[in-house]
Amino acid sequence: MADYFLGADVGSSKTHVLISDDTGRALGFGESGAGNHEVVGYAGLAQALGEATDEALGEAGLEKSQISGAGFGVSGYDWPSERQPTLQAIATLGLNCPVDAVNDALIGLLAGSAQGWGIAVVSGTGCNCRGWDRERRHQGMVTGSGIWMGEAAGGGDLVGKAVQAVAYEWTRRGPATQLTPALLEYTASSTPAEMLQNLITGEKEIDATAAPLVFKVAAGGDPVALEVVHWAGCELGELARCVIRQLGFEQLEFEVVLVGSMFDAGPLLIEPLRENIISLAPGARLVRLAAPPVTGAVLLGMEAAGFATPKRVRKALQKGKLGDKNPSNPVLVPESGLNYSLEQSQ
Repeated sequence: MADYFLGADVGSSKTHVLISDDTGRALGFGESGAGNHEVVGYAGLAQALGEATDEALGEAGLEKSQISGAGFGVSGYDWPSERQPTLQAIATLGLNCPVDAVNDALIGLLAGSAQGWGIAVVSGTGCNCRGWDRERRHQGMVTGSGIWMGEAAGGGDLVGKAVQAVAYEWTRRGPATQLTPALLEYTASSTPAEMLQNLITGEKEIDATAAPLVFKVAAGGDPVALEVVHWAGCELGELARCVIRQLGFEQLEFEVVLVGSMFDAGPLLIEPLRENIISLAPGARLVRLAAPPVTGAVLLGMEAAGFATPKRVRKALQKGKLGDKNPSNPVLVPESGLNYSLEQSQ
C-alpha cells in the first residue's frame, strides 16, 4: 500500500500544495492566494493552506487521513517566536500525520541540493538566504527583511536602483542612461520629471515586474544598467557570504542553490554573485533550481514521517508533472534552462 505526502510552498502572493506518492509521482496540485502571515495574518495563512490543500486532495482523489507526512515552506516564518502560531495555522488542516515547517528558502535548498544541505540564495520579488550544515543541526540565515536591513537584491530593489539612476540623470547627478527612455515607456510618461513626480506622489507605481526591462537594457550594453545589475549580483553574494561565515563553510565543498526568477537574467547577475562567493569559499558550487520549490516541501514531509528519500524519488519529484491530467501545468514544469554554464538541479 502506497504512502502519500503533502508539501506546501506558502508565499507572499500565492500558495502551492503538491501531493505525491512514495515513488515521487505527483498526484495532485492546488493553488491559492497569499499565505505569508505578514501579509494576510495567521487566519489568512490557514485559509490559503485550506483552499490549496482541498484542491490538491481533490485532484489526487485522496482524503486527509491518507497523508503520511507533510512539509511546509512558509514565507514570513523567520523567527522561533513564529513557530507556534505557524503550526497552529497548519493544524487547522486537520492532518493526522507528522508535519514540519521551515522558512520557504529552505524548501528551495531541499528541492535543489543533491543531499539536502548547503545554502539557498533566493531572489524574486524580494530576497533571502538560508543554509543548513551537513548534519542539519545548525541553520544560517539573514533577517529576510529586505533593503531596510541592508539585504538586497530582489526585483523590487533592482527596479528601485534603476529609478534612482533616472533621477540621477534628470538632476545631473549621474550620467545619461537608456534606462530613462525604457522606464518612460514602461510607465507611459512623457518626461523624466513627470514620471518621477508621479512616482513620488503615488499617482503611478513601478515594482518588481519591471525587473526584466532593467536586464534587457543592461544586455544592450548600457553602462548604468550594467552597473545596477552588477550591484544586485554583488549584494546577493553578500547574503551568501553571511551564511557561509555563520556555518563555517569557508573551506568546504558545498552547493549554493539559486532560487527565483531574477536568476533568469543569467551571467550578468550570476557572475558577480559567483565571484563574491568564491572569494570567500572556493569550494562553493552554484546550482540553478530547476524544480518547483514545492517539491522541497514534499521532501520535508517525507522526512517528517521518517520516510527515506532515495535519489530516484528526488529525481521523480524534481521532474514531476501532473501526468495526463494536466500536462501543461506550468507550476510543475521545471524552469527553462539558462544560457549559462550552471549545473541544473536534477
